Amino acid sequence: MLQLQVMNSPFNQEQTELLNRLLPTLTETQSLWLSGYLAAIQSSSLQAAPAVEERPAPAAAPAIPKEVTILFGSQTGNAQNLAKKAGKTLEERGFQVNVSAMSDFKPNNLKKVKNLLIVVSTHGEGDPPDNALTFHEFIHGKRAPKLEDFRYSVLALGDSSYEFFCQTGKDFDKRLEELGGTRITPRVDCDLDFEEPAAEWAEAVLAGLSEGDSSSPSPAAASVSAAAPAESVYSRSNPFRAEVLENINLNGRGSNKETRHLEISLEGSGLTYQPGDSLGVYPENDPELVDLLLTEMNWDPEETVRVKEETVTLKQALTAHFEITVLTKPLVEKAAKLSSNEELHQLASDSNQLKSYIGGRDLIDLVRDFKPWSSSAQEFVSILRKMPARLYSISSSFEANPDEVHLTIGAVRYDAHGRERKGVCSILCSERLQPGDTLPVFIQHNENFKLPENPETPIIMVGPGTGIAPFRSFMQEREESGAEGKSWLFFGDQHFVTDFLYQTEWQKWLKDGILSKLDVAFSRDDDEKVYVQHRMQEKSRELFQWLEQGATVYICGDEKNMAHDVHNTLIDIIEKEGGMSREQAAEYLADMQKNKRYQRDVY
Repeated sequence: MLQLQVMNSPFNQEQTELLNRLLPTLTETQSLWLSGYLAAIQSSSLQAAPAVEERPAPAAAPAIPKEVTILFGSQTGNAQNLAKKAGKTLEERGFQVNVSAMSDFKPNNLKKVKNLLIVVSTHGEGDPPDNALTFHEFIHGKRAPKLEDFRYSVLALGDSSYEFFCQTGKDFDKRLEELGGTRITPRVDCDLDFEEPAAEWAEAVLAGLSEGDSSSPSPAAASVSAAAPAESVYSRSNPFRAEVLENINLNGRGSNKETRHLEISLEGSGLTYQPGDSLGVYPENDPELVDLLLTEMNWDPEETVRVKEETVTLKQALTAHFEITVLTKPLVEKAAKLSSNEELHQLASDSNQLKSYIGGRDLIDLVRDFKPWSSSAQEFVSILRKMPARLYSISSSFEANPDEVHLTIGAVRYDAHGRERKGVCSILCSERLQPGDTLPVFIQHNENFKLPENPETPIIMVGPGTGIAPFRSFMQEREESGAEGKSWLFFGDQHFVTDFLYQTEWQKWLKDGILSKLDVAFSRDDDEKVYVQHRMQEKSRELFQWLEQGATVYICGDEKNMAHDVHNTLIDIIEKEGGMSREQAAEYLADMQKNKRYQRDVY
């Protein structure tokens, strides 16, 4: 470690002590920035100083600004936020950067780009996010251009518990190479704990783009960075410990469901949000599950382990720091290296068998099924995935509820492989969280699910079950602002009497004219099950009229079933009422999506 000595430096004792405290704490990126900043100041000072002797300077080639295009495909906002962060870093280093959603980028301009960075998540079963669909289709089609003198790099986001982990990023990376591109730096695949690998990717990209370029950032660039306004100190990596004000069960007595309404204080955090944003929550594991794991492994709960730079007890680590309720392919493969169990080795090497095994099982199952385990507690926890945040659509308007945020969370309970399973965060909220307790939270901004800029634009909202959450925030916001655009809600659940979430609020908004139309579908109240898409079909003519009037459609909820069915229903309605072919109707809806008139918050 570098240490300055007073006798060998121009600094006095106090300055030397300050530098020796600061320098060891700097990251590589901070060190690079600081050296560039000091060089820029020195250059500026030298230019202002009177010349002692005029000497002809050698002719220098004019500096050619480096242009970088960053395209993001994002469903929840993570890829978008990382793209903007990378763009800001590059601008501070003197690059000219254009950051854009893939849906806003004209594909034909790709052949004009020389440096391209892709930041993209994978949605569902290996699918591109909604705002990446058009560009993904173009790049894989016959119209994609041959790319010469073209450099690129891909940052892929995903979830390793899914079979097609980071598939969209892999698709882009492979296709850009096929078209003739050269990688600036290899693709990086990020799991749910994406911040560190994303930062390392950004540093590698910066180094790759700067190869052979000895220029430092201009004084202007350095001063802009130094003067940049500070954001809230609380974020995904530094969550705010928020107090729970209310925790209420929204379902009536006798319901098959349990849906919690949480009201959480943001007072003192500086955090704000808009309708359509989400709240990230870092939960803790069920104490019973932690105790069960400790017993199975015969571990001392008070034994200390290292979690990054922190030393905590094993019980604390398993409670708050690591995920223990989900098995992933990478986890099983790492666990096999810690075991001499031959059956586990065979399982880890057989993709089909492994896929079948991990479905619905957790860490307890793994350690029970493949004994003995000879690894130390430290070795074992080192292979576990960091506890991921859970994202929930915010069900309140900040304007209507200053310094508060509301959530609508359905409790998850089910049986699998002979044991009862529980959702980590939903059951924490349902069974253990009381008013006065605190939760680590952060705001996840989502620009892909927002009210229209024009308050007179009609909106159609489809949100069964907890999918109602963002639409409650929409209505609160429109009531607060006095927006006059028409609004139509399609809501569904099991029973009218016990499961009509926020019933009195919706009926009041309907009475007051804040909500123009309300159609509900309760699937268990009649012999024949009726869902929201059936109500949409019943009102197909009027619904299409709203679309023709410029309405924006919002879908929130389950992707695999509800969102898929609603999407096909919209195409059915457009085809029927618009007198179009199936292909024309699909193109109509795709154009709506491209123009941000069809937005989805699905999971």
